[in-house]
Amino acid sequence: MSARSPLHALLPLAGLVAFLLIWEAAPRLGLFPRVLLPPPSDLPGALMREINSGMWLRSMNQSLSHYTMGLFVGSAAGVGLGVLTGMSRVAEGLMSWNNRVLRPIPGLAWVPFAIIWFGVNQGAAVFIISIGVFWIVYFATHGAIRAVDRDLVEVASAFGFTSAPERLIKVMLPAATPGILVGLRTALGQAWMAVVAAEIFGVSGLGSRMMQASSLLATDVVVVYMLTMAALYGIMDTIFMYAQGRLLQWRP
Repeated sequence: MSARSPLHALLPLAGLVAFLLIWEAAPRLGLFPRVLLPPPSDLPGALMREINSGMWLRSMNQSLSHYTMGLFVGSAAGVGLGVLTGMSRVAEGLMSWNNRVLRPIPGLAWVPFAIIWFGVNQGAAVFIISIGVFWIVYFATHGAIRAVDRDLVEVASAFGFTSAPERLIKVMLPAATPGILVGLRTALGQAWMAVVAAEIFGVSGLGSRMMQASSLLATDVVVVYMLTMAALYGIMDTIFMYAQGRLLQWRP
């Protein structure tokens, strides 16, 4: 069978349908209690209840606000510091042990400080999301800058781009952009993971609504919000990939 045959193209859809059928059958056959594993057929009704109550749209808007702000702050800091340490051996040396000490600390460990410093509000959520995003973007940017072919820098110097800002704008950033974009795309997904962590301590949004529903064993509502996050990520990733293609269309 050819890799490009219509049948091969339908395999992902077939796999999804098979997964949904197994999921639907498991609670109906008594393999799992329905309250612990709601079948897919229960989800449209749960979604409509959440939409009619206004909770779905309100929670989504709240989480999107946390998400976009945290993603922007963490990405901006990661790119900025990554470029600095990538271009300067001194800056890289100063950050070396800080990276080793702070990088292994998970975002959840910062929750107590987030509450103390910002309170139970959007600022705390943005802080947690920013930390989750920062390290991914920082290391991707640092690695991309370091990987720039030094021959390009020498050629740029020969053409008169001798100052650090000129080399950065004309040579380093264009050459490092593909690697930086890989980090930013990874951060899109990581930020949604951080949203749940940021909202479990009471900040309103999709994560807190999931926690409320789980405490009432409303697992169908929990799944609705899980799929909402997945759909939002899918939309953002698609938009990002389109923008990335346009940004890198100069590449051969």
